[in-house]
Amino acid sequence: MRSINEFKLLKPTWCRGCGNYGILNALMKASAELDLEPHNIVIISGIGCSGRINNYFKCYGIHGTHGRPLPIASGVKIVNPRLTVIAVSGDGDAYSIGISHFIHSIRRNTDVLYLVVNNYVFALTRGQASPTSKFGFVSVSTPYGTKEYPIDGVRLALSVGGTYIARGFAGNIPQLVNLIKEGIKHKGFSFIDILSPCVVHNKSQDYEWYRKNIVNLDEDPSYDFNDINRAWERVNTSEKIPTGLIYRVERPSWEELILNGKREIVFTDLKINKNQYKSLLENFY
Repeated sequence: MRSINEFKLLKPTWCRGCGNYGILNALMKASAELDLEPHNIVIISGIGCSGRINNYFKCYGIHGTHGRPLPIASGVKIVNPRLTVIAVSGDGDAYSIGISHFIHSIRRNTDVLYLVVNNYVFALTRGQASPTSKFGFVSVSTPYGTKEYPIDGVRLALSVGGTYIARGFAGNIPQLVNLIKEGIKHKGFSFIDILSPCVVHNKSQDYEWYRKNIVNLDEDPSYDFNDINRAWERVNTSEKIPTGLIYRVERPSWEELILNGKREIVFTDLKINKNQYKSLLENFY
């Protein structure tokens, strides 16, 4: 098994106490335990504090534009399905400008691991209400409290046919490591909504608040994560926020259906000879 140090690159510059530290360490530990090769991993990030994650992880990285990590990740995966492709967004990135990409990536079942760092606030831009902020949340953009009801990424993923849906907590590293490992191994779109405290701009939901307000489904032996009706029941009726594996089902991935046994693009000779090139140009005259 690899050492976690093989995946360390630069020292992070997040605020002290940020949940991103736990998420980064969980991702490194999961990669080490799966014995992944750094050069076979690609992390695509969006805009937000979590967008810096591929600066600190020794692998290939692409820093995309706001809300667009998933289209880039899908492109990388279809060109070279042998890569481990991980997309990372904040809750604003995923559930605001990027929400259509989120829905269609789930629908296609692209074989990508999607980590959504959910701190219930726009943190990088200094504390505005985000799509997941609680109703009535007071922020610099909502001084009288937000008048919009929040989006729940887990419910949304269930409603559009997700095949691997989980929720983690940045303060529970062992659970998060396991969820990431299982997500990487899952053949299809793997979505993990990660509760990540922002101790600067959302002080009401700190680590202690989460520990009092979450329930770990992994500790419930009666819970069946293969039963979608049970998953709906738990996410809709639980008094506390459910964490752990919510739902999993096997279904062919987008890449399997598109390629259907064909040679991957990255290993295909795309060169054309002089006559082919001349014929191609003639079509445009």
